[in-house]
Amino acid sequence: MITFVPKPILCVAIIGAGASLFGLVAADETFPANEAIRSAVVKSLPLLEKGARGSTKHRKQCFNCHNQGLPIMAFVTAQSRGIDIDQKLLQQQVQFTADFLTRNKDRYREGDGQGGQVDTAGYALWALDNGGWKPDETTAAVAEYFLLRQSDQPHWRPDGIRPPAEQSFFTSTYVALRGMKVFGVPEQQARIAARIDQVREWLLKTPAQDTEDRVFRLRALPLVAASEEDIRQATNDLLSTQGDDGGWGQTADRSSDAYATGTALVALHEVGNLSAEDPVYRKGVKYLISHQEEDGSWHVVSHCTPFQTYYESGYPHGKDQFISIAAASWSTTALALSLPKSPVLSP
Repeated sequence: MITFVPKPILCVAIIGAGASLFGLVAADETFPANEAIRSAVVKSLPLLEKGARGSTKHRKQCFNCHNQGLPIMAFVTAQSRGIDIDQKLLQQQVQFTADFLTRNKDRYREGDGQGGQVDTAGYALWALDNGGWKPDETTAAVAEYFLLRQSDQPHWRPDGIRPPAEQSFFTSTYVALRGMKVFGVPEQQARIAARIDQVREWLLKTPAQDTEDRVFRLRALPLVAASEEDIRQATNDLLSTQGDDGGWGQTADRSSDAYATGTALVALHEVGNLSAEDPVYRKGVKYLISHQEEDGSWHVVSHCTPFQTYYESGYPHGKDQFISIAAASWSTTALALSLPKSPVLSP
């Protein structure tokens, strides 16, 4: 049996980027206690589990970023904080993801990919890495796909426009870079290095337009060996868009929601070196807890035009369930990151 242990985030820390540097909000004396945060995480997990199970039941051949990739991230983060998870389900979801990629292995080697293209393949590798999967022939084939796909461009781009999660060139670029960095094999390293050089200039000179851009531009910069100053500026760019309510909106003209807030907090903590004790993070955590539904879910309204046959995965909120489970996964991860770490025990 494989023991799935969450791996450290692939990033470069920014020295001194704590509360004394950011100082954007005052300390909040009503910040939720660890018990309340842990309770919110525990309350969220059963619905994430239900949504993951339901997706594999209805979409037997198809990995979904929102119903597999992101819940896996939430599961392993919660586990790292000593919270019990369904270990068998985690293993099943990671294996399901690996099987999905393996079925497309020959296509990856030819640069053809699968539905969802770079975003789907990139999130799938991210899920495997979170689940402790070891590099193999399939992951090497996906890395090869990233080297071949859109190689004449200075970035990767999504296959469709489904905001917020599938629209940003920065998101596609991050997941491709991350996949190559983690799973590239020795004989690919020279081409990976050349591709990183090609992408670096675009990342450094291209401004972010919305929260999704800001989050994934920040995540991508360390992967191309950007300077600490460039990463600090990207961190501050994301910090500056926090709302008075403690949350982030997907765009400047939209109110805060759990998806944008969760993605922002996780990126700021894992890449921007923002402490979970920082008032900025504390205010974001308070926003997430105050907007969690009684059943443990978060509800984010979809702004996409559906193009696939509708099905009920088991996560609440009907036509909004897929963005909502993605939001819940990011929010659960952000909340769990604010709790003390705990040794990960074998099942």
